[in-house]
Amino acid sequence: MTQTVEVNFDGLVGPTHNYSGLSFGNVASESHGRETSNPREAARQGLLKMKALHDRGFVQGLLPPHERPNLAILRQLGYRGSDAEVLAIVLRDSPVLLGSVCSASAMWTANAATVSPSADTLDGKVHFTPANLTAKFHRSFEHQTTGRLLQRIFADPRHFQHHTALPSTQQFGDEGAANHTRLCRDYGAPGIELFVYGRKAFDERTPRPAQYPARHTLEACQAVQRLHRLPDSRVVMAQQQPDVIDQGVFHNDVIAVGNREMLFYHEQAFLDSQWVMDELHRKLASVGSAFYPLAVSATELSVEDAVQSYLFNSQLLALSSGGMLLLVPSECEKHPRVAAYLKSLPQRGSPIREVLIMDLKQSMKNGGGPACLRLRVCLTAEELAAVHPGVLFSEPLFQQLNQWIDRHYRDRLSLKDLADPALLQESRAALDELTAILGLGAFYSFQQGAQ
Repeated sequence: MTQTVEVNFDGLVGPTHNYSGLSFGNVASESHGRETSNPREAARQGLLKMKALHDRGFVQGLLPPHERPNLAILRQLGYRGSDAEVLAIVLRDSPVLLGSVCSASAMWTANAATVSPSADTLDGKVHFTPANLTAKFHRSFEHQTTGRLLQRIFADPRHFQHHTALPSTQQFGDEGAANHTRLCRDYGAPGIELFVYGRKAFDERTPRPAQYPARHTLEACQAVQRLHRLPDSRVVMAQQQPDVIDQGVFHNDVIAVGNREMLFYHEQAFLDSQWVMDELHRKLASVGSAFYPLAVSATELSVEDAVQSYLFNSQLLALSSGGMLLLVPSECEKHPRVAAYLKSLPQRGSPIREVLIMDLKQSMKNGGGPACLRLRVCLTAEELAAVHPGVLFSEPLFQQLNQWIDRHYRDRLSLKDLADPALLQESRAALDELTAILGLGAFYSFQQGAQ
């Protein structure tokens, strides 16, 4: 078996990071809407998380921000005039729309795509399908840029297979890897891919939440399975508990996280939890893997505790010395019950040997924790060598990006600031320089609006 590693590609926070409260069903996003954000601090916090893992020997990459404000969408919606005029009109007439086209939500790369490694696919290639993110307008146009980025970074057709996003309809709502977990003995060994959905789109009689939308459909999961050439023996389809979605668990990664042979989850995460665990155990055994589920009971921690702390929106990483590292947001240590649970982990006999706490409050206030900020890609040594090297983290790149952030990012941003023509120019200048730093060439094509 060739050496295979799991690479975390974190989203680099963009210059228009703001709190517009756009994500209905995401408690943190809604509760902090209209507050003043700090893009510079947000980008630095994300960068420090990448460096912390890189310094511990993990292979770390990054994905650059998308162009924001997205003037092309506004012109598609009929707005005319110069860029400055269009932004002023939208601020006056529809502040929510302005927040949507300025959203830096592409930073949460767990939603960027679903990725299946070559050890699982019938053609032996790494497959990528950008998520259509149809549930939210401000994210529904990300897949076009995401698809181009992935094709640029993973360009070698001998190793990588790219698919277009699924049809942009609610019936095929796809939220990407936030609802997808791969379990395996080793990264290079055959694994089992756990797809999690919120509802069956073509059967209205089946269970679904009553208050908040179920963003991901079974039909989308099945389509990605077909595209990625995954046999049924390597896949488990599980439904989210509908009433848990109504408590703010908008993605499965808010209530479960897995890595290698371990699944760390809340006992109320899945509609039929025992069946899901039995299927995972059976199918993992068929590929020679053990299975270590660690369920947190409702008596230990409530779903509300999980949503408030983002305990499960953590990164579960395999230590070279054995066991697992759990990277959690600092909100966990501020939550008494969650902090007590984390301290008890060594006595529970779980593979988790260490807990690393990171300050990610700028992302957290918008509803995105450590797991939201990264897309996991398992790569053999040969596949890793074929990745565009400019996006792989290093100490010199860390220094360059810190200086770049200082040059281009503001330390406060309000809704009114999003219409500032100077912010548009600052953002474009930042992305132009970033593509040079990362060696991505002329990736962005900024077009000035006609009068």
